[in-house]
This record gives sequence, C-alpha cells and structure tokens, in this order.
Amino acid sequence: MKIHEYQAKELFEAQGIPVPSGDVATTPEQARDIAEKVGKAVMVKAQVHVGGRGKAGGVKYCATPEDAYDKASQILGMDIKGLTVKKVLVTEAVEIETESYVGIILDRAEKKPVMMVSPAGGIDIEEVARKTPEKIFKHHIDPILGMQMHEARNLAYRLYDDPKLVNQAAKIIQKVYETYMANDSSLAEINPLITTPDGRVLAIDAKINIDDNGLERHPEIEAMRDLEAEDASEMEAKKAGLSFVKLEGNIGCIVNGAGLAMATMDLVKHFGGEPANFLDIGGSSNPEKVLNAMRIILRDSNVKAILFNIFGGITRCDDVANGIVSAVRELNPQVPIVIRLTGTNETEARKILEAVKLTAVSSMEDVVKTAIDKAGIAA
Repeated sequence: MKIHEYQAKELFEAQGIPVPSGDVATTPEQARDIAEKVGKAVMVKAQVHVGGRGKAGGVKYCATPEDAYDKASQILGMDIKGLTVKKVLVTEAVEIETESYVGIILDRAEKKPVMMVSPAGGIDIEEVARKTPEKIFKHHIDPILGMQMHEARNLAYRLYDDPKLVNQAAKIIQKVYETYMANDSSLAEINPLITTPDGRVLAIDAKINIDDNGLERHPEIEAMRDLEAEDASEMEAKKAGLSFVKLEGNIGCIVNGAGLAMATMDLVKHFGGEPANFLDIGGSSNPEKVLNAMRIILRDSNVKAILFNIFGGITRCDDVANGIVSAVRELNPQVPIVIRLTGTNETEARKILEAVKLTAVSSMEDVVKTAIDKAGIAA
C-alpha cells in the first residue's frame, strides 16, 4: 500500500524526524490559508502516487499566500501520468545547502533490512545506482538488535564531515529505521534529506510503502488508503480474494499458486512474450474465482490472449474448468484462451471444456508458446 507524501511525513514526524511545517489542501482557498499560517514562502506539491511530479509541473514555489492560491489552482485537477491531482501539500519552502538520500528496504537475500545512504540526493536513487553506484552506501541491520547509534553515525559520516550535521543525521537515520519497523513498511525513504545554511538537517520529502500483510495491525494506516489513486482492478481483485498485479504486457495470466504464477510469467518472458499481469487464484476450487479473474483481465484492452496454467492439487481442475465455461458464456471474451490443466480431476475438466470448444494441454511450455502465438495473431 502506498501513502502520500504528507502522510509519510506525519509518520516520520511522529517518530521525531524534523520536517518543514505545512498541511494538505484540496482547494486553492485552503492552500492560501495554510500559506498564511506558515507565514513564509511555501512549496505547493501535488499529492499523487507517482514520481516525476516536479518535471510534470506539480511542484511550485510560492512567495506569498496569493501565489499559493494561484499555483494550487493550476496544480489541482492536473493530470500526472494518468492520475488526477486532488490534493496538494502546502509546506514551508526551505533554503537548501546540500541534498542527500536516506532509505531502507528489506534485503530478501540477506533476510535483513538494509539502510542505504547517498550524498547524491534529490534525484532518483535508481539513476544514482545506474550511473554512480559508488555513491551509495549500504548497511544491513540485525532485526533483533535494531539499528544502533554507532551504525547510524557511520552512515551519517558518509554524508557529512561536520560533526554537528553528523549528529543530527544519525538520529534521523535511526528514526527512519524505527518508522520502517513500527509501521510494517516495505520501504521508507527521504529524498532529499537536506542541510540548511543555518546548520539544520531536515526531511523535505518522504516516501513510505506499507506491506499489505501488516495492515491488520495498523487500522490507522489502512484509513490512509487513497482508493481513488489505486488501480481499480487490483482493488476489485483484493475484494474477490485474488492476488493481482497489473503489468504492461498482452498475455493475461490466470494461475493457481504464487510460485507457479511467477514461473509462468518467467516462461512467457523467456519465449519472447510479455505478461499483462500476475494473478493467483489461490488454492480454492471455487469456480466464481475464475469468473472474477476473467472479468478483471478482460477489462485490460492490452490483453490479446488469456493463458490458464492450473496445477491441480487442492485446486480441482474440474472446478476451474466450470469457472472457465461460466466466464466464456457470461463474458463472451473476444480474445483467444489457452489452457493447461494437470492434476486433480484433469480428465473430468477436459470433458467440461469441450462444452465451449476449448481444449487443455499438459505441457507448460506448449501452453505458453501457444498463448504467445495467438497474441501475435490477434494483434
């Protein structure tokens, strides 16, 4: 789950990380009022779940409250990478001396959180990693001991020489770790972490992603979810008990089991195709899940073929076949459907599919190649 910058700053501030003063506005009038309360020049920043806001014109400097009104009027309603701006953060404009990066994610290979810092802040960390990887410094954190101050100080010295700045930055780095852990985050970052001419260290931007699996423990964060900013198909899939992630390809994938779904996507890529999604119907044998899965995938106009890859264990192949038949009759898909069914009640499933003139194969390689071929013909 993604949250907006203003929400991430609230979580950081709750842990004691210094951020510029400000508030969120949904109208130009509110933006002007907030600027008046701040009492200084402000930045008006679009609140959307995409990067590149500045380049798109979604971040503006405002010298006066009236200027904040004008800029908010321009930004609210703006389209940024397909998302409409409905909120802006009006925050104190701070004079910047230097810009750095601080971020933390989970390193799955090491099974530990890894804190990353870089003196090259203010730009995408991916670009830094690509062009100047030597400017990124990493430190793995023992999840039992947590981040110790000496570890944070060692990282802070990668950013600054001045002990006063190092002391401030070390406290912030440690608190970024605490924020990450306290909120079941999958990512927490400050980009940029800045220093000011008067010697302060501040987080003037913030990004936090929350692990969906931890939301049961955090109803207050669940309440931050911006449903209008999230992919409608993914939200519908969640309600239907499906694991779904939209991608950019044209092969719609319906699979049972996350591991098999990943392997299917890998094989599609291996043979030159592009998966349109990750979709795991899980271990249930409920035909309704198949119907819901088809309904979601068919909304994607990029999909040129639908690939079923079902390995029947707990999941019964005949139930999946019944779901496919129901979906074909109800939804009348106009794209080819290719099917691999193997395992529990496989023979019965093949007979059921004959009712809608579909056949299933046993080979995973064959079904993927066929899906790619049919997507090419359909395109």
